[in-house]
Amino acid sequence: MKTSIGIKPEHLAQIAGDLQKILADEYVLYTKTRKAHWNVEGPDFYNVHKFFEDQYGQLEQMIDDVAERIRTLGHFAQATLKDFLAETHLSEVSKYKHDSEGLMNELLADHETIIIKMREMLHDYVDVGTADFISNVIGKHEKMAWILRAHLK
Repeated sequence: MKTSIGIKPEHLAQIAGDLQKILADEYVLYTKTRKAHWNVEGPDFYNVHKFFEDQYGQLEQMIDDVAERIRTLGHFAQATLKDFLAETHLSEVSKYKHDSEGLMNELLADHETIIIKMREMLHDYVDVGTADFISNVIGKHEKMAWILRAHLK
């Protein structure tokens, strides 16, 4: 059945495309945070291992929320690794050591990239519901980035 929520079909397609990019970024960041959880080494291993577990749990919920927003707009969420890698603004290649500082610096940079990209998307929105949704996701990333920065001091 066709989605009829007061947004033109061409705008729905554009918004769903933007959300697909966000979904790709979220999934790549989730995977990188899982990788950090599995591979962190050092004297602070246990605490950082648990810290990354909390972070990927938050990202997992954001992934689900973004995908469901895409569906709410009447589009299908693309969900293959190939799709995610084609759409993401992030690199899956790690440039840091597997210690807590290196991994946190990398994840912090990715959160900041996502925040900037989402802010850029908001300028042209005709859909206040999705603008509000994206603003909420930005706030979650800002908090996660702040927590990473606090760990790095």
